[in-house]
Amino acid sequence: MKYMLLVYMNEQAMTDEERAHCYVESAQLTQTLNASGQYVAAGPLQSVATATSVRVRDGKRIVTDGPFAETREQLGGYYVVEAKDLDEALDIAERIPPAKYGTIEVRPLMEISGLPED
Repeated sequence: MKYMLLVYMNEQAMTDEERAHCYVESAQLTQTLNASGQYVAAGPLQSVATATSVRVRDGKRIVTDGPFAETREQLGGYYVVEAKDLDEALDIAERIPPAKYGTIEVRPLMEISGLPED
């Protein structure tokens, strides 16, 4: 089963040096996950300051700068992994370097028909 691991943390939680080290550790983790056949996708997101939100109301598009909600932690990146169950997905989540600074949300992906195959 595929799981989405969403990385939430305050963008100011790390120094530039800590962030650079975190990227190195994260790349190493993706290589390990890839070697074990568990890696599907991953990527950090640019700052929340670059976000744009889109809503459609009454058939009209509404575009606003910034994220949808103001929170103390922002969505900073994601991993999509293959895991046999939630316990295995949680084991992977705790290895994600930003878990030391923020929160990793773990959610199973729904499988629906009509989507392109990997």
